[in-house]
Amino acid sequence: MNTQTIPLNAPRKLPFYRRLSFEEAFWGWALIMPAVLGLLLFKVGPVIASLGLSFTSYDIISAPKWIGFQNYSQLVVDNYWLKSIQVTLWYSVLFIPLSLIIAYIIALLMSQDLKGISIYRTMWYLPSLVPAVASAVVWRWALNPEFGPVNYPLRVLGLDAPGWLTDPKWIIPSVVLIQLWALGTGALIFLAAIKGVPDTYYEAAEVDGANFWVKFWNITLPMTSSVIFFQLIISIIASFQVFGVAYILFSGQTTSDPAGPGNSALFYVLYTYRNAFGYFKNGYASAMAWVMFIVIMLLTLLLFRLQKAWVYYETAGDE
Repeated sequence: MNTQTIPLNAPRKLPFYRRLSFEEAFWGWALIMPAVLGLLLFKVGPVIASLGLSFTSYDIISAPKWIGFQNYSQLVVDNYWLKSIQVTLWYSVLFIPLSLIIAYIIALLMSQDLKGISIYRTMWYLPSLVPAVASAVVWRWALNPEFGPVNYPLRVLGLDAPGWLTDPKWIIPSVVLIQLWALGTGALIFLAAIKGVPDTYYEAAEVDGANFWVKFWNITLPMTSSVIFFQLIISIIASFQVFGVAYILFSGQTTSDPAGPGNSALFYVLYTYRNAFGYFKNGYASAMAWVMFIVIMLLTLLLFRLQKAWVYYETAGDE
């Protein structure tokens, strides 16, 4: 009779699944049910409802009235809607590259092994913990053209002080400046990616005589490209959803000029909010929200297709 000796360190094959007992299944469903109900009632439900409302005329008070694609066809002739697209795109063009570059530079500086570096990392991260309302109020005071501390050095030097929140040309750069102040989260993610690059790569490059820039372009940047891609997606979504800062800074404007002089701060989400809760055109606001959702989804899919050209993912075979 043939016998087969099984090594002690041989991997054991476990069953793919086993049938749960009634008690295990009951408690499993009971524990996840609050999260499932919350997702269905407060996330999936409103999304589906907004899709239906986008084909209706609905003002909250009266019952929705089916009007088909009238809300969507009205968008292309709405000057405020076109203006909101222009404002949002201009903000995105400024904010997205600046946020990625500045956060990455901060992460590179914070990745150095220096004495007291943890204090500097904390200082860079703290602004991201400030609530949007408090941040907007502080910056409204700081950017005041008359007595704001930002313009004070310019006045001392005899230079013209920009009208940060009053001049239409400076409003979008002002909002970008305010948003860049809170890059702590992005810098922290980049810092984790940079610190996660194996030291053996840098040591091998140093043996070949590589300097800082060679190591950065050939090791650090490619090894963190997947995180850069993730941050790019998040930045695009965030740039399309600017609301809190613009609402706080320009909440006192009239409905005829809803967001700054010449509607120069009429961001897409702010205009959607005004239609829903200012003009009570909820069906129209739902159509606006779904247009933005489709645009973001298409941009995300496009970026996922293009990532193969520049994003590097380390696999087990690369080790």
